[in-house]
Amino acid sequence: MSEQNFSNAKFLTVAEVAQVMRVSKMTVYRLVHSGEMPAVRFGRSYRVPENAVEQYLKGAVVEGHTETA
Repeated sequence: MSEQNFSNAKFLTVAEVAQVMRVSKMTVYRLVHSGEMPAVRFGRSYRVPENAVEQYLKGAVVEGHTETA
């Protein structure tokens, strides 16, 4: 696991990440537990660095897909 500097990071709750990504909270939990999205655990809850959400979405972009009518 790589070292990350969270000193000036903005953290989002799982619910906030789900809202930004337009997915369910369970989907966000699956991403966190699988290691696809880094998160920090505070007690029983998780917080996801805002830039981790941006990086995940950039990596999830599908290129070259065009839909014809």
